[in-house]
Amino acid sequence: MDSTEAEVATHGEGSKDTVPSTSNVSDQGQHGPKLNKASLKRKSGTATNHKAKKHKKARVKRSARPSYTVHEGEDMLLVISSSTSQYGDSTWAPKKKGSKKKKLSKGKGKTVQIKKKKIVRAKPKLANNTNKDAKVVKEEEDTSLFVPEKATDNRWGQSLPEEVLINIFQLVVIQDGAVPFLCRVGRVCHLWNIAASSPVLWRKVTVGHCWIAPGKTQLPKTEEKIKNTFNWLAQNRLSQLRDFSLCHWTKNASYAVDVVSQFCPHLRSLTFSYCTGLTARAFQSLGLHSRSLQSINLQYSEFQVEGLLEYLENHGSQIRQILFTHGLKNDRLLTAITRGCCPDLEFLEVNTKLDSKDCEFPVCIQALQIACPKLKTFRMLNVRPLHKTMRNGAELTSGFPLLEELCIATTSYSYMTDKDLLDILFGSTKLRVLDLRGCSRITPAGLATLPCLELECLFWGQYFSSHIGLSPKKGLHMVTQKWNQTLQQLDIANQLFSEEDLEIAMSYLAQATNADTLRSLNLSGTRITPPALRSVIGQMTALSYLNLSSCRYLPRGMKRVYRGQEDICQLLDKME
Repeated sequence: MDSTEAEVATHGEGSKDTVPSTSNVSDQGQHGPKLNKASLKRKSGTATNHKAKKHKKARVKRSARPSYTVHEGEDMLLVISSSTSQYGDSTWAPKKKGSKKKKLSKGKGKTVQIKKKKIVRAKPKLANNTNKDAKVVKEEEDTSLFVPEKATDNRWGQSLPEEVLINIFQLVVIQDGAVPFLCRVGRVCHLWNIAASSPVLWRKVTVGHCWIAPGKTQLPKTEEKIKNTFNWLAQNRLSQLRDFSLCHWTKNASYAVDVVSQFCPHLRSLTFSYCTGLTARAFQSLGLHSRSLQSINLQYSEFQVEGLLEYLENHGSQIRQILFTHGLKNDRLLTAITRGCCPDLEFLEVNTKLDSKDCEFPVCIQALQIACPKLKTFRMLNVRPLHKTMRNGAELTSGFPLLEELCIATTSYSYMTDKDLLDILFGSTKLRVLDLRGCSRITPAGLATLPCLELECLFWGQYFSSHIGLSPKKGLHMVTQKWNQTLQQLDIANQLFSEEDLEIAMSYLAQATNADTLRSLNLSGTRITPPALRSVIGQMTALSYLNLSSCRYLPRGMKRVYRGQEDICQLLDKME
């Protein structure tokens, strides 16, 4: 390879300054001053491009400075551009640059045409070198029209206003949580670290495993590192913490509670999931420092029951929500609640482990009604409540006048009867949600006697239960006739009502005044027929979920789950 070819190859890699001089030396003896002028034009064009690049970089640096102001309203941020900004005239104008490049390209185009004529017709031996020069000119034209924006792309995150960046982080925190997202973005740059340190983003925090895999032991150095990090986090980030959750901590759970209670005065909710080692000291620290605590969730966790009982006796008046798992020791919590430790309790949930064999849960409903008259949500999940009577004789109670949700769902069999259900709900006129899944002894006549007139959700399906009666049930129309104006979700899966009874019940359901009331209907495993189904889906225009799987009286192509109004409309077209 000669010197000319080597330098042209170098220009293909990005060197623009060496090409014009090389062309001048190689063609000077053969083409005379014409080619020398052309090379000078290319050289001047290259210099112009080089200056334009430098001038463009200076403009990018100036445009990085924001030319707008941010005003924070009640529910939005207003980004207002400043038309009188001193940096407004320094913005990059691609049209002006493009016009200059077009003029240069026209002049270069003429030079290239002259070269092609002389090379192709008069002197074919020099065609290779001249074609290379032409390629170089075309490459210069193409590169001159391309304007890189690497500097702008790298600085967009540093140019955002802090208020906008905080709002972006807030959207991610709501979906994925504060940890570890905020810890990671805080290491990007100084601006992101300031935004990620905003206490507004740290109001709801969930902390899981730290530095070790589940089930492995912690070394002393690792344990000390965990404590120091958690202590720093509480002092520098959690000043406005409201909801705190600790998951799968087998050690240092009491230390975490102690630190959070001392440095987080606004703590309202505390959740422990699969944690062990909660001692009485942790609950004592909550009583001393956490005066705003209202919710305690201890499901699937091991804790010292005596410490929690002492806390409830002294500070139970501030508790609004309690969630725990059924067990021999944990059932003492319900006894303390029925004695009046939490008079303002609004939410009570008791569940059990799925592999637990002991599901019987003794509870005195009358004592609970007296002790917690403000209860709004009462859930007993996968437990079989055994009703106990008061020793001092029956007292007149008003029931649960504020109760809005009752859940007695189970995956096995239930002892709940119509009388037991009425004893719980005889004063609950504001009930909205009733979950009786697995309660096979409840009848439609018992549901019709309930005092609630505006029930919105009724879940009465029979799942994983071998104690369902084989004889068909009757009277479903009493349920749909009572709540056809308010029902939004109805689940009667695997209920053995007859075809005639289902057809009458669906006709009452279709007589609702508002066609957009019913939104979900589960008829899986029932004896629903196409005429009965057509009457309800033809009237309920807002129906978006329909489960027809395992319906023996429907054609095979219709036995599936329908999601969305369009899917249900297509089903209606097929039936017609």
